[in-house]
Amino acid sequence: MPKIESRSLAKNFTTEEGSFEAIRNLSFHVDAGEVISVVGKTGCGKSTTLNILLGLERPTEGSLTIDGKEPYADFDYFRGKLCAVFQTDRLLPWRKVLDNAAYGLEILRIPAKERYNRARHWLERVGLEQFENAYPHQLSGGMRQRVGIARAFCVDPDVILCDEAFGHLDEVTAIKLRTDFLNLIRETHKTSVFITHDIDEAMELGGRVLVLGQPAHLLLDVEISRETNGDPSKRRELKERILKAIEDNHPC
Repeated sequence: MPKIESRSLAKNFTTEEGSFEAIRNLSFHVDAGEVISVVGKTGCGKSTTLNILLGLERPTEGSLTIDGKEPYADFDYFRGKLCAVFQTDRLLPWRKVLDNAAYGLEILRIPAKERYNRARHWLERVGLEQFENAYPHQLSGGMRQRVGIARAFCVDPDVILCDEAFGHLDEVTAIKLRTDFLNLIRETHKTSVFITHDIDEAMELGGRVLVLGQPAHLLLDVEISRETNGDPSKRRELKERILKAIEDNHPC
C-alpha cells in the first residue's frame, strides 16, 4: 500500500458567485520514505490538495488517503502523525523560541521535561540552540522558519508537508535552508510532499515532480535523478518539458 494515495480526487466549492472546480480527477501515489514535489500555476489547486491532505477539507468525490485512512474522516488518528511547514512561520509571538518549538508536543500532552528535551535537540539540529530564550521578533525570517522546521520534527511525524516553505526568503537563505531541510528529511526517512510554484526548487527537492494543470489534475509525473540534477543540459531539457506542459494546459 502506498503511504499516500489519491484516487480520482475532486473538490468543488460553491460561493455567492457560483461553483468552481479546484481539483478534477487527480490520481497519484507516494511511497513510504519518498520525497515528491508538486508544481503548477498559481491557483491550480495545489494548496487545496494540501488542505485535503491535512484533513482541513473533505473531498467532493474520490479519495485521498494516508496509510489507507482519510485525514478528514479520521482527523484524530493523525494527531502527531502529520505535520506541515508553511510559507509563514506561524510562530506564537508571545512565546520564546523553545516554547514555540515544543508547542506541538504540548498539544499532544507530552510531559514538560520530555518535550523541552526534544525541542532543544531539534533547535540544535537547525542551528538555533543559542536562541531558545529569544522571541520571534528578535529573529530573522530564515531563523523563524528554522524554528518552524524544528517544531515539525519535534513531533516525529510520519509525513511532513510543505507549502511554499521557502518562497518568501531571499535566494541565498532559501538555498541553504532547502539543503539543510532536505538533509534532515533524508536522514529521518520522512515521507514528504513539497508544494511550490518554483520549478527549479521542485526539481531540487523532489525525487519526483508532479505537475498539475488547472483545475488540479496530473499533467506529468517525472522522476528526478541525481544525474539529471547534475547535468545542466538534462536539467534544462526537463525544466522546459515541465514548463511546456503547464503552458499548454488550458483551464476549462
